[in-house]
Amino acid sequence: MQSGSGLLIAYIAAASLLTVTPGIDTALVLRTAVTRSAREAALTGLGIATGCFGWAALVAFGLGAVLAASAFAYTALRWLGAAYLLWLGYKMLRFPRRTFVTGSAVSAGRHKAFPTGLLTNLLNPKVGVFYVSFLPQFVPAGVRVAPYMLLLGAIHALLGLIWFACLIAATRPLARFLARPSVVQVCDRLTGGMFLAFGLGLALDSRRP
Repeated sequence: MQSGSGLLIAYIAAASLLTVTPGIDTALVLRTAVTRSAREAALTGLGIATGCFGWAALVAFGLGAVLAASAFAYTALRWLGAAYLLWLGYKMLRFPRRTFVTGSAVSAGRHKAFPTGLLTNLLNPKVGVFYVSFLPQFVPAGVRVAPYMLLLGAIHALLGLIWFACLIAATRPLARFLARPSVVQVCDRLTGGMFLAFGLGLALDSRRP
C-alpha cells in the first residue's frame, strides 16, 4: 500500500497528464484567447477550473455517486451537455468572427466568459462520473475522505489554471498573426466543428462509464 505522500505524487502526475491532454477545455480556452482576449480566456479557464472543483465537491459529499448510479440523472445531464455543446458549435460554424470584438461588446464578452467555461464543464456528466471513479483511488487510509477529496479537486483545478495560463501566454507572441480576420474565422470554425463532434459524441454515447 502506498503512503499518503506517494499517493499524492501519483495523483499530481496523473492529473497533470489528464490536464494537458487535448480536449474541449483546451479548445475553448485557446479559441477565446485567439478570438477574444487574454483576460476573457483567463476567465473562461477560471470557469472551467471552478467547474472541476464543483464536481469534486459533489463527489466528496456523495452526490456524484447519484450520477454514477442513476441512469435517468446521467442521461438527463448528458443530453443537456450535448445540447449546449451543439449550440456553441453551431454558433461558431454559422457565425464565425472575422475580428476581435471591441468596445462595449468586449465588456459583454467578459461577463459571458466565466459562465461559458463553467457550464461547459458542469454539463458534461462524464467529468462527474470520472471523478467518482478517479478520486477515491488516491485517498489514503485513515484520512477524512470529504476534505481530502476537496484537496484533490483543488489541486486539479490549480493544475488546470496553470495549463491555461501557459496556453494563453503562448498565443501572445503570435497575437498579430492570430488577429487576422481569416485566422480568427478559421479558428472559430475549427473549434465549432470540434464542439459539434464532442456534442454528437456525448449525445450518441449511451454507454455508462
